[in-house]
Amino acid sequence: MIRIQLPQQLRSLAGIAGEAGVEVPPPVTLGAALDALEATYPTLSGTIRDHGTTRRRSFIRIFADGEDLSDAPPHTPLPRAIVEGRQPLRVVGAIAGG
Repeated sequence: MIRIQLPQQLRSLAGIAGEAGVEVPPPVTLGAALDALEATYPTLSGTIRDHGTTRRRSFIRIFADGEDLSDAPPHTPLPRAIVEGRQPLRVVGAIAGG
C-alpha cells in the first residue's frame, strides 16, 4: 500500500480526511502511483496531471522521501521507503508570487 499525502483542496475533492492509500503493483513507479490514485479517486483525475498529456500541472510539486520528483519521468521508480509504506508520497500545491 502506497500512502499519498494530498493538499487539503484535493482531499476535500476526493472526499478523504487523511492520507490516500492505493495499491500499486510492481514495478512501483511515480506514474503507476499517480495512475492508481486517479483510479481509486476518479474525482482527482486531471487535478495533478493534465488529462491529455499526463504531465504534472504547473502548481503541483511531488516529493518522495525528501526528493523532489516533480520533473521526473513517469517510469521513475519510487524509493523503498515509499514502496514499503514507511514514508508517504507527498503531493504539494506550489505557491507563486512576489
